Amino acid sequence: MTPFGEAVRELRRRKGVSQKEMAAAIGVSPAYLSALEHGKRGAPSFDFLQRVAGYFNVIWDEADELFRIAHLSDPKVVLDTSGLPPGHTAFANRLSMEIRGLSAETIRALEDVLEKATFPDKDRG
Repeated sequence: MTPFGEAVRELRRRKGVSQKEMAAAIGVSPAYLSALEHGKRGAPSFDFLQRVAGYFNVIWDEADELFRIAHLSDPKVVLDTSGLPPGHTAFANRLSMEIRGLSAETIRALEDVLEKATFPDKDRG
Protein backbone atom coordinates (compact mmCIF):
# COMPACT_ATOMS: atom_id res chain seq x y z
CA MET A 1 0.00 0.00 0.00
CA THR A 2 1.20 3.53 -0.73
CA PRO A 3 0.93 6.55 1.58
CA PHE A 4 -1.79 7.89 -0.74
CA GLY A 5 -3.65 4.56 -0.66
CA GLU A 6 -3.51 4.57 3.12
CA ALA A 7 -4.84 8.16 3.22
CA VAL A 8 -7.72 7.37 0.85
CA ARG A 9 -8.61 4.25 2.83
CA GLU A 10 -8.71 6.35 6.02
CA LEU A 11 -10.92 8.97 4.34
CA ARG A 12 -13.25 6.21 3.15
CA ARG A 13 -13.35 4.69 6.63
CA ARG A 14 -14.23 8.04 8.22
CA LYS A 15 -17.00 8.63 5.69
CA GLY A 16 -18.19 5.01 5.88
CA VAL A 17 -18.06 4.28 2.15
CA SER A 18 -16.80 1.30 0.22
CA GLN A 19 -14.35 1.39 -2.67
CA LYS A 20 -17.24 0.57 -4.98
CA GLU A 21 -19.35 3.50 -3.72
CA MET A 22 -16.46 5.94 -3.93
CA ALA A 23 -15.41 4.74 -7.38
CA ALA A 24 -18.93 5.23 -8.74
CA ALA A 25 -19.16 8.70 -7.20
CA ILE A 26 -15.88 9.97 -8.68
CA GLY A 27 -16.17 8.23 -12.04
CA VAL A 28 -13.53 5.49 -11.91
CA SER A 29 -13.75 1.73 -11.78
CA PRO A 30 -13.56 -0.04 -8.43
CA ALA A 31 -10.62 -2.03 -9.85
CA TYR A 32 -8.70 1.18 -10.57
CA LEU A 33 -9.37 2.56 -7.10
CA SER A 34 -8.31 -0.73 -5.51
CA ALA A 35 -5.12 -0.86 -7.59
CA LEU A 36 -4.34 2.74 -6.65
CA GLU A 37 -4.87 2.08 -2.95
CA HIS A 38 -2.70 -1.04 -3.05
CA GLY A 39 0.21 0.58 -4.93
CA LYS A 40 -0.36 -1.26 -8.19
CA ARG A 41 -0.85 1.98 -10.16
CA GLY A 42 1.32 5.05 -10.53
CA ALA A 43 0.65 8.39 -8.89
CA PRO A 44 -2.88 9.68 -9.56
CA SER A 45 -3.58 12.58 -11.89
CA PHE A 46 -4.34 16.10 -10.68
CA ASP A 47 -7.91 15.71 -11.96
CA PHE A 48 -8.37 12.52 -9.95
CA LEU A 49 -6.99 14.22 -6.82
CA GLN A 50 -9.43 17.10 -7.24
CA ARG A 51 -12.33 14.65 -7.53
CA VAL A 52 -11.21 12.84 -4.37
CA ALA A 53 -10.83 16.11 -2.45
CA GLY A 54 -14.27 17.23 -3.63
CA TYR A 55 -15.88 13.90 -2.81
CA PHE A 56 -14.61 14.03 0.76
CA ASN A 57 -15.14 17.82 1.08
CA VAL A 58 -11.63 18.20 2.45
CA ILE A 59 -10.45 21.65 3.52
CA TRP A 60 -7.53 23.33 1.73
CA ASP A 61 -4.83 22.26 4.19
CA GLU A 62 -6.02 18.65 4.13
CA ALA A 63 -6.26 18.76 0.31
CA ASP A 64 -2.69 20.11 0.08
CA GLU A 65 -1.52 17.26 2.29
CA LEU A 66 -3.42 14.73 0.16
CA PHE A 67 -1.77 16.15 -2.99
CA ARG A 68 1.68 16.02 -1.31
CA ILE A 69 1.14 12.42 -0.24
CA ALA A 70 0.00 11.49 -3.77
CA HIS A 71 3.21 12.98 -5.16
CA LEU A 72 5.22 10.72 -2.84
CA SER A 73 3.21 7.59 -3.64
CA ASP A 74 4.34 6.43 -7.06
CA PRO A 75 5.34 2.80 -6.40
CA LYS A 76 7.65 2.66 -9.42
CA VAL A 77 10.28 5.28 -8.74
CA VAL A 78 12.89 6.18 -11.35
CA LEU A 79 16.05 7.97 -10.23
CA ASP A 80 18.09 9.83 -12.81
CA THR A 81 21.64 10.06 -11.50
CA SER A 82 23.21 11.09 -14.78
CA GLY A 83 25.69 13.89 -14.20
CA LEU A 84 26.03 13.09 -10.50
CA PRO A 85 29.16 11.68 -8.86
CA PRO A 86 29.60 7.88 -9.04
CA GLY A 87 28.84 7.51 -5.34
CA HIS A 88 25.34 8.92 -5.86
CA THR A 89 24.62 6.37 -8.59
CA ALA A 90 25.98 3.53 -6.49
CA PHE A 91 23.90 4.62 -3.49
CA ALA A 92 20.70 4.87 -5.56
CA ASN A 93 21.26 1.40 -7.01
CA ARG A 94 22.09 -0.12 -3.64
CA LEU A 95 18.98 1.42 -2.12
CA SER A 96 16.86 -0.04 -4.92
CA MET A 97 18.30 -3.51 -4.18
CA GLU A 98 18.00 -3.30 -0.39
CA ILE A 99 14.81 -1.29 0.24
CA ARG A 100 12.52 -4.30 0.65
CA GLY A 101 14.64 -5.58 3.53
CA LEU A 102 14.83 -2.30 5.47
CA SER A 103 12.85 -2.04 8.69
CA ALA A 104 10.40 0.76 9.38
CA GLU A 105 12.87 2.06 11.95
CA THR A 106 15.66 2.22 9.37
CA ILE A 107 13.39 4.00 6.89
CA ARG A 108 12.51 6.59 9.55
CA ALA A 109 16.22 7.08 10.32
CA LEU A 110 16.99 7.58 6.61
CA GLU A 111 14.09 10.05 6.34
CA ASP A 112 15.57 11.97 9.27
CA VAL A 113 18.96 12.08 7.54
CA LEU A 114 17.32 13.41 4.33
CA GLU A 115 15.31 15.98 6.29
CA LYS A 116 18.43 17.27 8.03
CA ALA A 117 20.39 17.34 4.77
CA THR A 118 17.59 19.20 2.99
CA PHE A 119 16.73 21.60 5.83
CA PRO A 120 19.91 21.81 7.97
CA ASP A 121 18.65 24.76 10.10
CA LYS A 122 15.27 23.18 10.90
CA ASP A 123 16.31 21.99 14.37
CA ARG A 124 17.74 25.38 15.37
CA GLY A 125 14.30 27.00 15.72
